[in-house]
Amino acid sequence: MGTRRNFIKKTTAGTAALTMGGLVLPKMGYANILGSNDRINCAVIGVRSRAKAHVKAISAFPNAKVLYNCDVDDLIIEEHNAWCQKNIGYVPKVEKDFRKILEDKDVDAVFIATPEHWHAPMSIMAMQAGKHVYVEKPCSHNAHENTLLVAAQKKYNKKVQMGNQQRSAKTSQLAVKEIREGIIGDVYKGEAYYSNNRGSIGKGNVIDVPKTLDWDLWQGPAPRTAYKDNVHPYNWHWFRTWGTGEIHNNGTHEIDICRWALGVDLPETVTSFGGKYTYDDDWEFVDNQQVTYGFKGDKFITWTGHSRGVMKPERPGRGITIYGSKGSIELSRNFYKLYDLAGNPIKLEFERTASATTNTQGIGGLDVDHVGNFFDAIREDKAMNAPIADASISTMLCHLGNMAQDVGHTLKIDTKTGKVLNSEAAMKHWGREYEKGWEPKL
Repeated sequence: MGTRRNFIKKTTAGTAALTMGGLVLPKMGYANILGSNDRINCAVIGVRSRAKAHVKAISAFPNAKVLYNCDVDDLIIEEHNAWCQKNIGYVPKVEKDFRKILEDKDVDAVFIATPEHWHAPMSIMAMQAGKHVYVEKPCSHNAHENTLLVAAQKKYNKKVQMGNQQRSAKTSQLAVKEIREGIIGDVYKGEAYYSNNRGSIGKGNVIDVPKTLDWDLWQGPAPRTAYKDNVHPYNWHWFRTWGTGEIHNNGTHEIDICRWALGVDLPETVTSFGGKYTYDDDWEFVDNQQVTYGFKGDKFITWTGHSRGVMKPERPGRGITIYGSKGSIELSRNFYKLYDLAGNPIKLEFERTASATTNTQGIGGLDVDHVGNFFDAIREDKAMNAPIADASISTMLCHLGNMAQDVGHTLKIDTKTGKVLNSEAAMKHWGREYEKGWEPKL
């Protein structure tokens, strides 16, 4: 540990502190760059599903270790500990309250796979405690948090990477490079889609909180509500208090790749059509949606989301197509397919290892590549494939898609800030209410 201690240096002094949720964290900073042989100690927070991909990816590197598993549900922790013993050969330390992990100076990086209302507040708290952050998509629950998170990264100068792991796909990187070189001429359209057939979540009943669950900490920054039997552990996605709907849950990935391929940032206009068409249940978002983003230079991106009711004619569960004046490119996490204008295949490239695309864990080779890139940024200050300043733009597009749907008309956007120029009603959705004492602050 002597060598490891050498790279940890305080860069700020004083007694300034953050108070959030009853915890006082010392304001501190660490050097950004580690030696190539220094071990990166990690904490994984929220360990039911997607976190297993994080744990496997971290464990692929001999100079990285999962120091903590953290979850507010004892049953989830118990299952995950058994999974860790089987899959990585050891059980990390267990902590139910993530704030105690942030106090541990031996933790260098936190991996956040919690419900979405926690992503930005927890990331900010981690940076304020001197930790680097790998945060799952979407990086924020609302547009205000999006801008706050980017500002926090600039202020605390920590490495923050979002879990849009296709940015680390060698085939996607090749495709974007060749698009820039003109392989399909002038690109003008990105088409993103996701198809699933989710069932009804029913109408929840208020019941006693399970004794194994810390419901207060689970809610964290969200306003307090009674516990219902159809929220935890997964269906929170479809409630506005904690989730952000399918456009964030899955659309973030494909919208992000379309934006990357077209070389665009914030749109000039956003239009959304859709509705909740299937079950009479507690689901609070649209379950089928079509969003169109218009950009300078006559470029546009479409997002088609079928949460409930399989897309016909049948297509893969998710995908991306980029259209140009001389051809098109089909992309996924696992391949790059090039076509001419007549639709004839010209080239096919596969990833060296496959990644899951439609289950809730999404484990695969891209996780290792993406986490490895994050570790290289921490150790050697290498460029990240999905730094939060860029990843947040794709997240903002998803927020704007929901806002356009909510108000029912086309939004005109300030392309520098993402704020809506023609709708006070839409801007009412820019932020949210927080539980007193849990408001994220810089």
